[in-house]
Amino acid sequence: MAAPREIMGRYRLEGRLGAGGMSTVFLATDRVLERPVAVKLLAEHLAEDEDFVARFRREALAAARLQHPNIVQVFDSGEDADSRRHFIVMEFVDGPSCADVLRDQKRLEIDDAVKIVRDACHGLDYAHRAGVVHRDVKPGNLLVAQETGATKLADFGIAKAAEQTRLTQVGAVLGTAAYLSPEQASGEEAGPPSDIYSLGVCAYQFLTGRLPHEYSSLTELALKQIEQSVDPVAAHRPEVPSELDRAILVCLARDPADRYPTTVELARALDAGLEGRDTEVTQRLAAGMGVEETEATHALADMTAPTQALRTRRGAPVSAPTTGRGTPVPPRVPAGGGVPDRREGSQSERKRGLGRFLAVLAVLMAAVAITLALLNANDGGGGGAGVEPVDRGEVDQQIDGLKQFLREHQR
Repeated sequence: MAAPREIMGRYRLEGRLGAGGMSTVFLATDRVLERPVAVKLLAEHLAEDEDFVARFRREALAAARLQHPNIVQVFDSGEDADSRRHFIVMEFVDGPSCADVLRDQKRLEIDDAVKIVRDACHGLDYAHRAGVVHRDVKPGNLLVAQETGATKLADFGIAKAAEQTRLTQVGAVLGTAAYLSPEQASGEEAGPPSDIYSLGVCAYQFLTGRLPHEYSSLTELALKQIEQSVDPVAAHRPEVPSELDRAILVCLARDPADRYPTTVELARALDAGLEGRDTEVTQRLAAGMGVEETEATHALADMTAPTQALRTRRGAPVSAPTTGRGTPVPPRVPAGGGVPDRREGSQSERKRGLGRFLAVLAVLMAAVAITLALLNANDGGGGGAGVEPVDRGEVDQQIDGLKQFLREHQR
């Protein structure tokens, strides 16, 4: 069914700005106030879910209460009497999303990246203090106003409304999974630390032009999130100050308690890192995670591109194994430095075998959780930069691959 030409006899739709599984966004003119606005029309199939519509309205009301220079303002919402389409009217930001910028530039200047993330920190701090968690921070929801250069966060509350519905279209973007915090991927409730993690992924991508975990399937992503730590930013862009590097890695801690307590602390850490300084909070959190300036870090940053490419082809691990909190695991040395007893070796092998089996089970559960989170929480209008959507057939293939992986590693 074609979109209406006018909403509520007031908003005249001019052209489409973006579309996704949950909604379509139009540039429109508010004929009463004579100003441009953005109108988001909820997908028709979602209007049949009364529970979803109720959540959609509640979240729109919560977002409308957020009035901050770094948040896209919500002006109006409701149901159009003629078309029966549910809508949200928002501030029109004349400028690109950060997903658009990444597509064009691949990566950002260091100062520009810090400014964008700092603006987002201030907007998120205001929302968090108001009891609102974004839950879907990604480059497509970070809009840069051309006139002022300010970054504005869009789509507050939409992911929350979608969390429990089963009617959301599969048009999920594979790239969106990279911005989910580990706790979101495992099905836990998202809080302010989840937004900090997602913003850390954005910062990493702005500076390096790549995601913290590069992957081509949900299986691969789940494995890397569990088994691998994140390369330092300097491994891909050596000119980034090590202090700024550490600030971003703290955001990407697996345990929410290891991240910054507020986005204000993150903003301070970014500013300090840009100047070559660590804040006290960064020093404390980085030490707890084992993220410290070491010769190994410098060596990794000095690696040439051909060396990294060769290492990737050979499948060598990017970094040392870590604990669940991101701390490097020291090598195990037998007591007295001698050769271990065969019985000890046998027991060790059995323990390692059990550990591998449990890890595989964890991977399976994590990948399934990521799949469900993607299917239920993704909205359109810009997601991961340049990533093609996947359909349910592709998701089923990912799950079948996980099952095969599990069978192979049980032997």
